[in-house]
Amino acid sequence: MRISMPLTSLLAAATATGGLLLAAPGPAAAASTVEVTTAAQLKTALANAQPGATIHLADGTYTGNFDATTPATASARITLTGSARAVLTAGGGYGLHLDGASYWTVSGLTVTGGQKGIVIDAAKGVIVDGVTVHGLAMEGVHFRHSSTDGVIRNSRIYDTGNDGGGMGEGVYVGTAGTLSDRSDRVQILGNTIGPDVGGENVDVKEGTTGTRIIGNTFDGSGLTGANYDDSWVDVKGNDVLVQDNTGARTSNDGYQTHTQQPGWGCGTVFKGNTSTLTGATGPTRLAIDVTNYGTDCETTVYSSNTVTDGKGLTNVQVTG
Repeated sequence: MRISMPLTSLLAAATATGGLLLAAPGPAAAASTVEVTTAAQLKTALANAQPGATIHLADGTYTGNFDATTPATASARITLTGSARAVLTAGGGYGLHLDGASYWTVSGLTVTGGQKGIVIDAAKGVIVDGVTVHGLAMEGVHFRHSSTDGVIRNSRIYDTGNDGGGMGEGVYVGTAGTLSDRSDRVQILGNTIGPDVGGENVDVKEGTTGTRIIGNTFDGSGLTGANYDDSWVDVKGNDVLVQDNTGARTSNDGYQTHTQQPGWGCGTVFKGNTSTLTGATGPTRLAIDVTNYGTDCETTVYSSNTVTDGKGLTNVQVTG
């Protein structure tokens, strides 16, 4: 190796380091990228992925159910990426299952067919960015089994719940009927959800805390009324922020809060949402329908929320 430093500089460096010459650090090793063109290659890449790796999908159809179980780290994420023309197609089950796969990023690709689109189980810090999810029997994207600090953003979800049972939520956070699923601090940002979503566009379950629902566009034209799905968003968790969303085409309300378990469905803040209730036929027809309200379970509705048609903005006091 050739060293171009002057001799005097070398001696000074040696003296400063106790007689050792320290070489300047070289460039960091590039993170590995695995190029994938077939379903078999994708399954292998998912099974072998290590922190810092990228799995890049070529355009095409990948048929099957795809599972990731290796956790990455916050400083060395694993990325699964492709264009919207890279399509995971499941005949049943889950299209993409991130099971314990913390700190993965899924970007760009399309998931269709099967029971559910993207399911995140027991995983921290998962980011789903710019994906398309459609053509499903049940939910589009589900954060479940205490999957914390997840994000879904800039994505399109439509045509879900095709089994007709009212189980086709666009984004589902937590698990119904239990307080043990602490899928906390999930962020739902800048997505387009609907049309033909056969459940709420977003459903936030009891037991979860700190969900952020910001800047989304909701279309409730797929609401069926089964399992009480008659609003774009149903909040049953605590300390949820619902801000700067736009919604249209609902069967009844725009947003609802409910207490399914004592002490839950509280602390929601609604700010800057635009609701159009034209064509709604349900009994309440409010932009924001709060079903449990009091000093022990507060909900804050700001005057920056607006509504067109229906019976009004909300059934609780509005904050300036």
